[in-house]
Amino acid sequence: MTSVAVATTALVAMVVVPTANVSAATQVDNAKVTTITMKASKPYTPQPINGGTDDYHCTLIDPHLTKNSFIVSSEFFPGTGAPAKEVHHAILFMVPPSLAAEARTADNGGKGWTCFGEPPVLGKGLVQFLQMPWLSAWAPGHGKDVMPLKTGTPLPAKSLIIMQVHYNLLMGDRAVTSHADLDTVPASANLRPTSIQPLVSTPNIPCPAGVTGPLCDRTAELADLSKRFGPYMVMFDAGMESICGKDPVHPPEGTTTSCTWHISKPGYIVRVAPHMHLIGTSMKLTLNPGTPQASVLMNTPKYNFDYQKAYNLNKWVKVVPGESVEVSCTYNPRLAQELPALRKLPPHYITWGDGSSDEMCLGLMWEVPTNAKAAVDWAHPAGGLSLGGGHPGGDGVTGASMGSAGKPADTTPTTTG
Repeated sequence: MTSVAVATTALVAMVVVPTANVSAATQVDNAKVTTITMKASKPYTPQPINGGTDDYHCTLIDPHLTKNSFIVSSEFFPGTGAPAKEVHHAILFMVPPSLAAEARTADNGGKGWTCFGEPPVLGKGLVQFLQMPWLSAWAPGHGKDVMPLKTGTPLPAKSLIIMQVHYNLLMGDRAVTSHADLDTVPASANLRPTSIQPLVSTPNIPCPAGVTGPLCDRTAELADLSKRFGPYMVMFDAGMESICGKDPVHPPEGTTTSCTWHISKPGYIVRVAPHMHLIGTSMKLTLNPGTPQASVLMNTPKYNFDYQKAYNLNKWVKVVPGESVEVSCTYNPRLAQELPALRKLPPHYITWGDGSSDEMCLGLMWEVPTNAKAAVDWAHPAGGLSLGGGHPGGDGVTGASMGSAGKPADTTPTTTG
């Protein structure tokens, strides 16, 4: 996935408090578990950036790992009380030992940095980003992130962790204290290594009929995106339109979007999760769309931002090079005028963007290698299915039925494969 990050100075340091609560009674996959707890040294007060209503803050964390390990579960705690509502999402990224020194330099003496998009520590873009895989992701309602049995996310010795937290200032700007726990087991457990594949499609949603304003023009909205998040945001949008086979200048518009990603490495899909923002209403991941072999990996017909979950598949789905996965999303733009947080803002054309008032169509897909005894390359543990874009048909523009707000997401993961 292409991404460019913007790094500026931010405010708060985070300390890691390694705790080794290891006992024979605490086991996963017959291996003893060590819990690493990462806590903020003091509350963080989100800051409006460039006149926007969002703050992405990254903090570098040293878990003091002396041995290669697998993460078997993780949990992010956004805080307590009303301020916790300000936390839109959190992602943990692994910094390999080869980039540790550069990451420490970029960390501004422990103050962290502003990190819209993905957080390459020195702004080197795609090459650096591909060396820093996702370890786990959290969004409201997610709860504890437990890997499927016999699998784990590699965390090499001497590696560091970047904790990215997105704060939504539409929900307030009070100080927040967040922390995260990682449950790890030794590499000797010989688990299948998991990696997270982000599947992206770019929405292009005009203002609803009868709703007008200067930002209802797509060009004006892209200029506003660039102002709020930097020029990388517009470049990311155009790049993804092209990858998905769409015209980046005049992409298909409407209340749905889709993109097909192609698999070039064999493996098993073991876990899936949906992510959109506040006007998203339904989402689907489909394996081999448009073919007799098509099957639905995940169907979320009533998406709810406040109840986002990841789902371990009941049966792992084997995939081989040449197969493909389509991510598709549907939105209700009327919600921008109805939801209390969004209706405070002027009407605007909605594109892919980092803000809570923008939108995303992001399917997360966890995979493991086909070989149960595959050795982990601990120097480069990103792994992955090597997904590539390319979707000549563009996306469909339809008015699919909308789910009801205020209820838990209704998601049906696949049970066959």
